[in-house]
Amino acid sequence: MNLRDLHYLVALAEQRHFGRAAEACFVSQPTLSTQIKKLEDELGVALVERTPRRVLLTDVGREIAARARDVLNEVEQIKGIARRTLDPESGTVRLGIFPTLGPYLLPHAVPLLRQRFPRLELLLVEEKTEEVLRRLREGQLDAGILALPVHNDNLHAEFLFEEPFLLAVPQSHPLAKRASLKLADLAEHSLLLLEDGHCLRDQALEVCQLAGAGEKSGFRATSLETLRQMVAAEVGITLLPTLAVKPPVAQAPNMRLVEFRGSHPPSRRIAMLWRKSSAMGGFLKQLAGVFRELPKDLLDPRDVVATTRRSASA
Repeated sequence: MNLRDLHYLVALAEQRHFGRAAEACFVSQPTLSTQIKKLEDELGVALVERTPRRVLLTDVGREIAARARDVLNEVEQIKGIARRTLDPESGTVRLGIFPTLGPYLLPHAVPLLRQRFPRLELLLVEEKTEEVLRRLREGQLDAGILALPVHNDNLHAEFLFEEPFLLAVPQSHPLAKRASLKLADLAEHSLLLLEDGHCLRDQALEVCQLAGAGEKSGFRATSLETLRQMVAAEVGITLLPTLAVKPPVAQAPNMRLVEFRGSHPPSRRIAMLWRKSSAMGGFLKQLAGVFRELPKDLLDPRDVVATTRRSASA
């Protein structure tokens, strides 16, 4: 048994197809199939149930693949320790981030990361929260930037920043005339929300519940950009996080942004998470520190609120 064969088995468990698994491992399909059969012969058990259309792992195959994934993760940890002993700021970090934050945070953060760690290779993966968490648990990612709370005792959470929400309304909407809002002002209103699976949807629903607001029926967006355009088209109103309306993001026409006031205005808390067992914990703390160095005005909504107010009166 060798690490290469374990890598083939893990790829097969993930792809459920010999051809795709071989492609992921950069080998031919016959090579991968032969090595899997040799591994079965060595272990004396069937790992794979071969069907005409797809590949299924046997019960023991799934269990061995899960342990093989752990072994490969530990090997990567060992290699990472060795690399960072020679050069603490080099190597590769696989970082996951969710779609309603990644496109808006990374243009501001990546230049700072390159300046601070010029030899670092940062591999970015944009997925919904549950997928980032799954890949983090399985060792496919080194860290993830997610919205709190995250309930997992095996993960360390390093708080980064708090991002306020703004209310986005068409220029003709009655709330567009308000300088600021309280949560109670949303009572009886219906908001446009994202589809299931987005953590921003859950956060917006929580705000709706606190405010006595509801969800606009018959519509669920797949992205923040869709929400923004629907507001501009006067389909409804929605909540947008501050970073999603900051330059270089272009302002949508016919849309007004209104900030919330009060002791607890709606916001989301962003953190970097990694496995407590990770050998990279010390370096990931340094990485998180760079995200905390973002300019403070980047999370201040007042400038973009003022911009939309001026455009409304022009």
